[in-house]
Amino acid sequence: MTGLYPEIEPYDHGRLDVGDGHRIWWETCGNPDGRPAVVLHGGPGSGATPGLRRLFDPARYRVVLFDQRGCGRSTPHAGAPVADLSANTTAHLLADIERLREHLGIDRWVVFGGSWGSTLGLAYAQAHPDRVTGLLLAMVGTTTSREVRWITRDVGRIFPAAWQRFRDGVPEADRDGDLVAAYSRLLHHPDASVRERAARDWCAWEDAHVSVHPGQPPNPRYEDPVFRLCFARLVTHYWRHAAFLEDGQLLRGMTKLAGVPGIMVHGRLDVSGPMDIAWELHQAWPGSELVVIDEAGHSVADPGMPAALVAASGRLAGV
Repeated sequence: MTGLYPEIEPYDHGRLDVGDGHRIWWETCGNPDGRPAVVLHGGPGSGATPGLRRLFDPARYRVVLFDQRGCGRSTPHAGAPVADLSANTTAHLLADIERLREHLGIDRWVVFGGSWGSTLGLAYAQAHPDRVTGLLLAMVGTTTSREVRWITRDVGRIFPAAWQRFRDGVPEADRDGDLVAAYSRLLHHPDASVRERAARDWCAWEDAHVSVHPGQPPNPRYEDPVFRLCFARLVTHYWRHAAFLEDGQLLRGMTKLAGVPGIMVHGRLDVSGPMDIAWELHQAWPGSELVVIDEAGHSVADPGMPAALVAASGRLAGV
């Protein structure tokens, strides 16, 4: 990705025991004495990738990244043949963020969240506004039932052939019902071949609805069968429970963020997460800023997105 800060390696890392048998991988980059910032990755299940380190000025920021429960380098991994996700909910992740903050001796920090991470970032900031110096959100969504239905059914009107393949990946009796729940059942099926096919079909649909630019190649991360299964399991787990949040909870809670500096960066071509969600949040969030990138879809690598995020993180470094 162009427009980002140079590649950087962590100066510290570790695994933190957060309870329930889970240990989350964390790393810190940049200036140990800089303004703290925590990065909440997408998915759920994408993991903290090296490119996310490059959104922040390493001379000004102490950047904290971690892999959320069940993914990346955290254990246990949701890509194992059998995975228990009962202790993997939004409430668990919010508690993990607080444990990590305390473990690292950080009082307050800038919170960055992209895609699913924007849902998690909003939930965290509303639960702990006194711990947030600023909020930077990209590819904004709140993971409501309405949004889940859009991305698994309604957006099929834009990609009809890909959606038909996605729908036909579940048993015929489930095709007019809850596709997320149907896929979740297949992804936990005792037959490995059933799990593998479901993971491939889910990730193929994921690739399809984020591909809004001509000639956009498939995301290479889906070539890894363990990643595919982990990602598909965690996404369906959170989506079928609407992020374990009350319907409309995050929009109603935006008044809690009055006084918290916030910048949202969203692509006008983002059909995976339509811009009306970011717009509604902006309208309900006193003092927030909404930056619209006309050429961008649902990716931090899309045209205009890296530069906009770097500029936004720069502005929040001084608040």
